[in-house]
Amino acid sequence: MSKFPEDWQKCLEILGCQLTEDEFNTWVRPIQCAKQDQGLHLFFPNDMLLKRFSKDYMSLVTPALENSEPPVTIHLRKGSASQLNQVVENEVETKVEAFQSNLNAVFTLENYVKGKSNEIASAAALQVGNNPGVSYNPLVIYGSVGLGKTHLMHAIGHLVLNQNAQAKISYVHSERFVSEMIRALQQNDMESFKHRYRSLDVLLIDDIQFFAGKGRSQEELFHTVNALLDSGQQIVITSDRYPKELEGIEDRLKSRFSWGLSVCIEPPELETRVAILLSKAVGLGIDLPEDVAFFMAQEIQSNVRELEGALRRVIASSEFQGRAITREFAQEALRDLIVARARMVTLDSIISKTAQFYNLKTTDLLSKKRTRHIARARQMAMKLAYELTGNSYPQIGHAFDVDHTTVMYACKKIVSLMSDDPALKEEYQLLSRKINH
Repeated sequence: MSKFPEDWQKCLEILGCQLTEDEFNTWVRPIQCAKQDQGLHLFFPNDMLLKRFSKDYMSLVTPALENSEPPVTIHLRKGSASQLNQVVENEVETKVEAFQSNLNAVFTLENYVKGKSNEIASAAALQVGNNPGVSYNPLVIYGSVGLGKTHLMHAIGHLVLNQNAQAKISYVHSERFVSEMIRALQQNDMESFKHRYRSLDVLLIDDIQFFAGKGRSQEELFHTVNALLDSGQQIVITSDRYPKELEGIEDRLKSRFSWGLSVCIEPPELETRVAILLSKAVGLGIDLPEDVAFFMAQEIQSNVRELEGALRRVIASSEFQGRAITREFAQEALRDLIVARARMVTLDSIISKTAQFYNLKTTDLLSKKRTRHIARARQMAMKLAYELTGNSYPQIGHAFDVDHTTVMYACKKIVSLMSDDPALKEEYQLLSRKINH
C-alpha cells in the first residue's frame, strides 16, 4: 500500500490550484495519507488541522473522488506519522470493513439552515438521529433537487455516530447500490453483498428514483429493506417525488416506504434563502452585505445548490476584478444567470400564464371557486405544473392551497378528458407551448 496514493495526489493538485501557497503549506502539507481498498485515510497531527480540512477543504476534493471509477471515499483520522507508518505496515491494523459510512463531515444538523420550508423534515431528522430504529422507520425525505435532502441524510448519520461511535452506518447513492450488486453478480459473490447491507445499523439510500425499471435491483433492495426493518434497524431514503408517485418502482417497495414517515422539503422562502446565503458567506470567510443577500435571494428562488453557486460566482468575480460586493456588482456578475432564470418554468409562471390564457385573474385560479370555467382552468394548471416543473403533488397542492389528492384527481381528470376530446388536448398543448416560451 503506497504512502502517497494516486488519489491523494489528485486531491493535492486540486487543492494546490485553489489555495494560496501559505494556506496549502499550513493546512494541507502536514496531512499524511494511506489507502485501504477504496478508502482514502487522511491522518492529521492535531484537531485544528482536522477541523479546518473538514470545514473548508473536504468539499473541494470529494466530488473528484466520488466521480472516479470506482468511487473513493475519504476518512479523516487524528494521528501522528508514526501511527501512519504502523497503519501502512499492518494494512490498517483495525480492519476497515468493506462498507464505510461515506458520510460527508460538512453535512451536519448544526450547519443546516432551517426555515418553514424544511422545519418538519429537520425535526424528523433530529428525532431519527437520536432514536434510530425507533422513530419513523423508514424515513423518506422527498423534494426537488438542491433543497438539502442529502445534507439532512448525512446529518442523521452524524447524530447516530455521536451517540454510538461503533454504529455501522452506510450512505450509498442508489446508482452505486446497483453497480455494487451487478459487480457481486458478476463475481458470484451475492452472499457477501447481502451480508454487508443487511448487517448495518443505519442504511442511508439517496435518490431512490434511480431504481425505476431495474427489476433485479429492486428485488434485492426489497429484501434488504425487509431484513433491516424486521430487525429494527433504521432506513433513511431520499427521493425527488412523493414515494407513491414514483413511476417504475414496484408497489411492494412503495408499500414498505409508506410504513414510516414521508416528509417534503420545499423550495426555501425568501427569509430562509437570505439566511442560507449569509451563513454560506460566513463559512467562506466573506462579509456579505444584507441587501446583496436579499437581492440574490429574490432572483434565485429554486434551490439551495443554485443559491450557493451564485454566491461563489459573485465572490470569485469580486476577487478577480478587485471590486467590493455591492448590489449593483452582484446584479452585473449574475446578469446571464438572471436572464436564464427568467425563462425557466415555475409554478408561479404556470399559474400566471394559465390565468391569462383563460382570461382569468390569478386570484380566481387560486381561489375555492367551483364554476366550471375556473375549475377546468385550475385543473389544467395543476396538470401542467406536474408535467413541467418536476414538483410533487404535495408541493403543487401547497401552491394552490389544496390537498395533494386534489392535485392527483386534477391530473387524472385532464388525462381522461383529453383522451375523449381532441380539442381539449390541442388546447392543453397550445398552453404548454405558451408556458415554455
